[in-house]
Amino acid sequence: APRVCVVGSGPAGFYTAQHILKHHGGARVDIFEKLPVPFGLVRFGVAPDHPEVKNVINAFTQTARSERCAYYGNVSVGRDVTVAELRQAYHAVVLSYGAEDNRVLGIPGENLSGVYSARAFVGWYNGLPENRDLKPDLSCETALILGHGNVALDIARILLSPLHLLRQKTDITDGSLAALACSKVKRVWLVGRRGPLQVAFTIKELREMIKLPGARPVLNPADFTGLENAIKDAPRPRKRLTELMIKTALEKPGVKPMEAQAAAPREWGLKFQRSPQEVLPTADGRRARGIRLALTCLEGSGDSAKAIPTGDVEEVECGLVLSSIGYRILPLDPAVPFDTQRGVIPNSSGRVEGVPGLYCSGWVKRGPTGVIITTMNDSFDTAHSVLEDLQGGVLDVSTSREGFGAVESILRSRGVRPVSFSDWEKIDAAEVARGKAAGKPREKIVDPQEMLQLIGH
Repeated sequence: APRVCVVGSGPAGFYTAQHILKHHGGARVDIFEKLPVPFGLVRFGVAPDHPEVKNVINAFTQTARSERCAYYGNVSVGRDVTVAELRQAYHAVVLSYGAEDNRVLGIPGENLSGVYSARAFVGWYNGLPENRDLKPDLSCETALILGHGNVALDIARILLSPLHLLRQKTDITDGSLAALACSKVKRVWLVGRRGPLQVAFTIKELREMIKLPGARPVLNPADFTGLENAIKDAPRPRKRLTELMIKTALEKPGVKPMEAQAAAPREWGLKFQRSPQEVLPTADGRRARGIRLALTCLEGSGDSAKAIPTGDVEEVECGLVLSSIGYRILPLDPAVPFDTQRGVIPNSSGRVEGVPGLYCSGWVKRGPTGVIITTMNDSFDTAHSVLEDLQGGVLDVSTSREGFGAVESILRSRGVRPVSFSDWEKIDAAEVARGKAAGKPREKIVDPQEMLQLIGH
C-alpha cells in the first residue's frame, strides 16, 4: 500500500489527504502537525464570529477518523524529524504547512509598543499558543489598520463588536474578552495604498461591518466620485461591492432616527490612497501616538493599478496600529527548495521542482492568498498529481516503506511524544465543557503544556 505523509493539518493538509484517500482504495495517509491540536487557520484564523466557516472541521474529522488515516500532533517537522527522514519512511511527502510569519512594513517606528501584526492580533483573540501573551494595549480611542482585506475587516469588527455578541456566540478566548471589555477603542480607520476599486475584502464582510450594531460607517463621498461610470463593465462581484460602498458613503446621517445615531457610540471608516511612511512615537519614544501616511495617486487601472507617492503627507493620531498587509511563508528545512523572492516552494501542479516524491499544497504552493475554497481546489490539484504519479509508476511502491513505524522510533529517540486524534478529541471535549460552563460555544485552551497535561502526556 502506498504510504503518504502530509505535513500540516490545516485546510490544505486535510483536503489533500481527503482526496488521496477517496481516490485510492489502498493508500494510507499520515498527517503531522507541530501543535497538539489540528485544523490550522480554521481554528486559529477564521474570525470567532464566523462559526459557519468552521463547519469544514466536521469533514476533516471524518477524514482523520478513517482507518487509513492517522494524525500525529505535537511533531515539528524540520526540528523533531527532518524532511529527508520522512522521505525515507514514505512513498510521497506533501508539504502543506502554510504561512508561519507576516510581512513587515519596513518603516521607522514599526517596533514601537502599540504596533502589532494582524497575524499576531488574530492569533491572540483566536487562542494561537504563540500569541497568548500578546497583551495588546487597547487604552486609546483610535485604532488604525493598514490593509483593505477581509482580515482587516475581521479585526475592525472584533474591536468594535458589542461584547455580549462575542460572549454568547463565539469561541473567542476568555483573555481577549477581558481585554476587549476594558477597551477604550471607539474609532477604527482602515487604510489602503490604492483606491475603492482595488479593495480586497468581499461584499459579505463589508455588509456585516455596515450592519454592526452600535458602530456607524464613516465613508467620504468624495472618494467615490465618478466611480459609477468606472464600474459599468467591471465583473459583477467588484461592481456590487463598489455600489455598496457608494451607497454607504452617500447615505445622509439624518436618514437614521436621532436615537439610532446616538446609540452608535463607535465608528469605522475607510481611507484610500495612503501609504504608511512612519509610525510616530510618543514624547518618551516608546509608544505609538500616530502614523504619517504618504498620499498616493494611481497609475493604471483595475487590479494592476500601482500607488505612487505624490509628495504630500498626512498624520493620523492613533495609539494602536495593526498591520494587515499579508502573511509570509518561511522555509521549513534546508532540504526543500524555496523561492525567497516569491515566498513559495517552486513547484509544478504541486510537484516540488527537482525533488521526486516531494509535493506541496496550499499557501506554500501558491502564496498566502485566497479563502478555504481556493485552498480546497488547489489541494485537490496536488492530490491529483500524487495519484497520477502513483498510477504512472513515477513513485516506486514496489519497495515497501515503514511509514510512521520508522518515524516513531526517530521521535522516541528525540524525546518527542506525538498526540493522536483521539487525544485531540479529549482536548476538544474539555474545551466544549469549559465553554458551556461560561455560556460560550467553546473555551479554547491556549497553553500547549496544559493540553498535554490534560491527555496525560
